[in-house]
Amino acid sequence: MSYFAGIDIGGTNVEIGILNESGNILGKKSIKTNSKNGAEDTFQRIWNTTKELIKELNISEEEVKAIGLGIPGPVVNNSVVKIAANFSWNNDFPAKALMEKISGKPVKVGNDVKLIALGEALFGAGRGYKNSITIPIGTGIAAGIIINGMILEGADGAAGEFGHVVVNKQGYKCGCGLTGCLETYCSATGIAREGRRRLLENQDNELYRAINGNLDILEAKHIFDLAKAGDEFSMSIVDFFCEYLAEGLGMLLNIINPEIVIFSGGVAKARGILLEGVKKHLSKYALGMTMENLKFAFGELDEEAGIKGAAALVINK
Repeated sequence: MSYFAGIDIGGTNVEIGILNESGNILGKKSIKTNSKNGAEDTFQRIWNTTKELIKELNISEEEVKAIGLGIPGPVVNNSVVKIAANFSWNNDFPAKALMEKISGKPVKVGNDVKLIALGEALFGAGRGYKNSITIPIGTGIAAGIIINGMILEGADGAAGEFGHVVVNKQGYKCGCGLTGCLETYCSATGIAREGRRRLLENQDNELYRAINGNLDILEAKHIFDLAKAGDEFSMSIVDFFCEYLAEGLGMLLNIINPEIVIFSGGVAKARGILLEGVKKHLSKYALGMTMENLKFAFGELDEEAGIKGAAALVINK
């Protein structure tokens, strides 16, 4: 039998899984990234944990044929992380070479969002579609774009960074250096900031009472939950969020013309109210022909999407 390791490296945690040739996760473990201790330390701990998992599954190391690695930031040639912004490592970080040196296994590296899209396309909500866009919405927002069954990488691995399309030139400064990026509005961070801005002007509402007036603890979930319950103040914030998301999505539809759009990530757990809000505004930004046969879905793989997508890099031929 042949087995594969799928490893999803986040800024805080690393998720590690061992999969069979069918893409089924046989076992998984999670460790802290602790990138401040250096890349070699992190990668060595990842490999040590992977070996523990292999042993627990009664698999020999020789049967693990390759490692797929997901990591935030643009990735060039399934090898080098161009911008390692989430870690205390240098840019142009040679992730593939370092992991191959430590593990002795063939390694392919991919951008985390693109790998979530690949995971959903092969094993989740995108099965059966050749052209899909997967949009994870959490702390940030981006798009994993699959065209004719292939991930769109771009010349330097930066394709799909639609969170950094500028939608308001007088808007908030974004961490990327631009001003008014979609991500500053359409993310868990963005909707919470909009909620705090409005609560400073109006405290006579259910949202303010739900957080006992403590704006520091406000999260996207508070806003979506109350909007679902019919709170008009929260509904107006969600509508604001959904219109910006519809604007960004409309750009993608007009350029890519996908068969299906898949929402994933923490904010996508809002489900119905999110999708209804986007559909309400989408016709203002997307050509009618791009919406005629368009399907919408929510990610099916949840926290396993990163592991499965990373493994798909080396399982998928």
